[in-house]
Order: sequence, then structure tokens, then C-alpha cells
Amino acid sequence: MQSAEKALEPTPVQNGPASRYETLIRLAEAIRSHPDEKDLFQTLANELRRVVDFDALYQFDGKANWVQWYFDQPYESKLEARRRKAVPKEETAAWWVYQNQVPVVVRRTDQETRFPLMRDRLAELGLGSAYVLPLSTAHRKLGSLAFSSRLEDAYSPDEQGFLSLVANQIAVAIDDARAQQRLRLLLDLTNRVVSKLELRDLLHEIAVSIRHVMQCDTVGVALPDPESGELHLYIRDLPGNEGIVESGSLSETTERVFRTGETINLSKEQVAADPRRAALGLNSSCSLPLISRGRVLGVLGLGSSREGAFLEDDVAFLGQVANQIAIAVENASAYGEVSQLKDRLAQENVYLESEIRNELLFDDIVGKSQALQDVLREVETVAPADSTVLIYGETGTGKELIARAVHNVSSRKPNAFVKLNCAAIPTGLLESELFGHEKGAFTGAIAQRVGRFELAHRGTIFLDEIGEIPLELQPKLLRVLQEREFERLGSTRTLRTDARLIAATNRDLKAMVEEQRFRSDLYYRLNVFPIRVPPLRERKEDIPLLVRHFVQQFSRRNNRVINTIPSETMQALVHYHWPGNIRELQNVIERAVIISKGTMLNVPLAGLQSNVVHKASHPPTEPTLAGHKGLQDILDETERTEILRALEASNGVLAGPAGAAARLGMKRSTLQLRMQKLGIRLTRTALADADESRDKPQQ
Repeated sequence: MQSAEKALEPTPVQNGPASRYETLIRLAEAIRSHPDEKDLFQTLANELRRVVDFDALYQFDGKANWVQWYFDQPYESKLEARRRKAVPKEETAAWWVYQNQVPVVVRRTDQETRFPLMRDRLAELGLGSAYVLPLSTAHRKLGSLAFSSRLEDAYSPDEQGFLSLVANQIAVAIDDARAQQRLRLLLDLTNRVVSKLELRDLLHEIAVSIRHVMQCDTVGVALPDPESGELHLYIRDLPGNEGIVESGSLSETTERVFRTGETINLSKEQVAADPRRAALGLNSSCSLPLISRGRVLGVLGLGSSREGAFLEDDVAFLGQVANQIAIAVENASAYGEVSQLKDRLAQENVYLESEIRNELLFDDIVGKSQALQDVLREVETVAPADSTVLIYGETGTGKELIARAVHNVSSRKPNAFVKLNCAAIPTGLLESELFGHEKGAFTGAIAQRVGRFELAHRGTIFLDEIGEIPLELQPKLLRVLQEREFERLGSTRTLRTDARLIAATNRDLKAMVEEQRFRSDLYYRLNVFPIRVPPLRERKEDIPLLVRHFVQQFSRRNNRVINTIPSETMQALVHYHWPGNIRELQNVIERAVIISKGTMLNVPLAGLQSNVVHKASHPPTEPTLAGHKGLQDILDETERTEILRALEASNGVLAGPAGAAARLGMKRSTLQLRMQKLGIRLTRTALADADESRDKPQQ
């Protein structure tokens, strides 16, 4: 038991009826102005000294097992000796009166058989008698109150009747103070639920408050694991230990409350049958479900060393507390989900921003050839099926555009289209890019990273150059395709993904399988629905459409107006073999737009014609490097010549109305970029060299 001592100053006792009833009135006023239970008792003791002769006064609280002591000056030293001799509460008159609700008078000279220890204590303290009264209301037992005096017959029947009135007043005051304390707890819980969303800290604060108000020994909250659904002890608050216990075994009672959603209040005998609770020294416990929207979210558990600590009205009050905690758990869970979605959205936004910066140079598929229409029909066929697609073809044929077309036609169109070029990522970082990593997984992993498969959940992931994935990483990719699950680097937690895979390659994967440079099982898993993208030489009727498309696009980008394409130029472009396919055509048109001075497209045809003549004597089976390289050289040389002429005419001035940029019809920044790329330096020597080189006959 805990005790608190207070020395009281001697006050003249007024035993008249008027004084006593005036004291009752003052007690009633004190009750209204002192809601705190212990503060109230101090005030009551001071008031009672005016009308009741006592040398010691103490209150026993049956719910919390503590005693408040008030001794006159001469008994302070004797009290210290008494405190060193612990008395079992069951052998005290205070406990007996609390249990039986009957007042008793104990005298030092009586041959007392019921309370021999109390009689001995009176003798040790030099007290002659004690009058012990129950503290109770119509609803509950609260404890007992004892008045002790040095006189053996200190309390007459008349005084006993008055003290009974006093005890009733004190009981009402204590009961009201506890009711207000519980009301404040509910209000505090409501405020915390709406203002604090960090669940673990919130539940810890709530547990401390509940243990204080309910005057119990332990409070715990058990919640299910979000991954496995298994119930775990989330927090536990113990007296003298404000720390949080994050793990611990749960009793069968707690599991049953979680399954059934019913409150279970255990007696001493029932607690003794539970070794987990008995090991904590508990004699009663109460477990309540945390229910919100008809769903059990967890369990609130309280334990006490007292027998029958949780009465019917206590359980009803704790039910209200459990409802507030359930709201807190639900809010925190929703907040956690929103935070995860926010983080995921932030990751996707970063990815999408990078996609915008690296957007395709054309927005749609251009062409009407039979070869292209066959490909588009295959896209329409496979897109709704949600199967893995393997797109293969020469480099520069637009495989990524076909992959986007599959995504846009499918039901996954509202979700992300995530792409990754496997050849552009170092081997050591490719696994992290695909599957993500945890903080500290490797040197330089200073934060958690979400992988491309996780970003593409419910969307599409496009892996270009799939043949470049190293052999050691291929089994993990195969697992994602087959099981739809993976682990981040540095993590043991398995994540699931619903991402559709579209792969592309310009290599012969079947030959790589035979050479044991690519896993056969992964190849067959990728090759569910292969789509071959034809090279540009097999769809020549699409070249005029592509040329016009690129001319319009680059004209807008360079702020130019080009509305005429000579027929001989278009014919040469159509007959060219295009070993670099659409990407090469795109580069040729971009350069042509830059060097064209007026509204007519000027494409240097020397390289194209030489390539056509070269191809006339050789069957067009595979593209040769000679023609492609000659075209690049001619275009670069032509552009360089035009820039040097403009620089000479402007006397080396780039900007201004008469500058070289204005003469060429382009921006100054664009001209500087082209000069840097072609190795032109703005010096008089360079201009003189340019004049000399132009005057020499071409070799």
C-alpha cells in the first residue's frame, strides 16, 4: 500500500449541533470546488478538525489499494515505526468494513478477536480507539474512513451518527471526482484521436492515461499484423515502466476476443488458469474488442492485482474508451495508406517528369503500309489478353512505340507505363532499378527506392534490350513473371505486383539460348506473343508520310516554315535503303530542316544517290555502313559550309539583324550548338581556312 502523511495543526473542537451542520455545509462547498480526490481529502480533514476530536485519520481506497494518513504532531515519529511493519490488508478493520459495509468501533482495551493487529497498532501509537466507516454510494463501494483518538470512548452514538453523514458526503465527493476524471479522459481521447495520427505514440499516451484513471496495473493494445493478419502485442504500459513493449505472447483470451468481438472480464480463479496473466501477478483482467464499422480492429486489455477490479460500470466505461481507440486505429491506418499512396504518387511523378523530359519525337504511329497494318492488328489482338509480349526487330524501327500502343489499347491504360532500357543501366544497378532496394542495402543506398516493377503495379512495364539482362538476374525476372512476387534488395519481405511485361530486343534470343547466354525458360516465358516490327525498307510507302511528319515537327521546334518538298528529294528518300531505319530518317530530316534557308526542304542527295548506286550492284539484304556513313559526312560538310559562309558574311557576328544566325534563319543558341558539334571556332584563322577549303576542288 502507498501512504501519504500530513501533520495537522491543532484546532479547537466545537461540538455544538450548529457548528457541526455548518461544517457539513462547508464540506458540500468544498466538494464542489475540489474535484481532485486527494486534494479534496486534505480540505475535508481540516474542516472536520473543527467539529470532531481525532488524533489520526486515514482513508482506505478499495479500488486502488492505497491509504491516505493524517496524524497529529505527537504521532509522526510513531507512524514511521509503524510503516516499517507491513500489515496484510485482509487483516485490517478498514478492509473488513469495505467488504461488509458495516461500521465498527475498535478499542485498545477490548478483547478484540476480529482485528487483533489493529488493536496492537493502536497500542503502539498510543491511541485508545478508532471508528471505521464504509465509504459507499448507492451504486458502488469506494473504500473506508477511520477516525482514531487517544481516548478509549471517544465516539459516542451521537458522534457516530454525525460521522456517518460526513462519510456519505465524502463518498459522494469521491464518486463525483472519479466520474469527472473519466469524463475528462474521454474528452482527452477524442482530442488526441483527431489531432495525432502517429499510432504508436498515440496508443502509448492513451495507455498511460487509462492506467491512471482506472487505477490498474497494466494496459495493453493488441493489433493484427498488416501482412500476415496475425495478432501481436502492439504496446503495453506497466507501472514504473513508461517504455513500450513491442512484442510478447498473447493469451487465448485475447485471441478469442479478437475472433468473437465480445468483452471478457476474468475473475481471480479464471486469471490463475492463464499462466501469462498469472506470471504478471494479476488477479483480475478485462479484455475488450476495438470495433469500428462492424469490424474488429484489435483488443484493449487491462490487468489488476486486485480481485474484482473491473465492475459492471467500469466495463461499460471501458467500452466507450475502446470505441475511441478503435477510431484512432482506423484513422491511423487510413493515414498510413494515404501516406504510402502519396509516397508512391511522388515516386511516379518523378518518373513521369523524367518521361516528359525524354518524350518521343512523334506522338502517334505514322504509316499505312500493309506491313504496319499487320503489326497493328496483332496489337489489337493481344492488348486485351494481358499476356506477355515480345517485340523484336532492327534497331530504330519504333519498338517502344508499338509497346505503348499495346498499353494504350489495353485495360491498363489509366495506369502507369514504365519503361527501362536494360542496356543503359550498369549490371550492378539493374536489379535495384527493377526491384528497388531498402535503405542501407548496399554502399550508397541512403534511402529506400521503389523499383520499376512496383511502380508499374496494375500498369505496364516495358523492358527494352531485354537480351542485355545478365544471367544471374534472369531467374528473379522469371519469378516475377510466373509468381508475380519479388523482394527488394536488402529486404526479406515479399512484395506482389500486377504489372504486365512487354519486352523488346534487336537480338536473336533463340540463338542466345543455344549459346547459353540466355535462359531457355525465360525465353519461352517472354515469347508468348511475339510481334515483329518491319524495318523501314519493307514499308517504303510509309516514307513520304514519315518525312512530312518529321518536317512539320522539326519546323515547329526550330521556329521555321517549310512547306515544300521537291519530288526528286522525296524519290531519293524513298529509294534509300535506310540501314538505321526510322531513327536515321528522323536525323536526316532534322539536319535538312536546320540547313534549309527558305520554305523548301533541302536534303543533300549525294550520299543517298551513291548508296542507291551501290545497292544496285548488291542485293538489299543487309544494310552496309558505307552508304550510311557517306550520307552523314555529306550532310555535316554541307551544314559546315553554310555556317562558315554566314559567318564570313557577318564578319564573325552571331547575333543581331545582320548576324550569322539571322542569315541562316535560326536562333543564336541553335547556331552555337551546331558550331560546337561541327568543331567550328569563331576565329579569323578559321574563316580564312574555310575560304581556302571552299576554293579547292573537291576530291
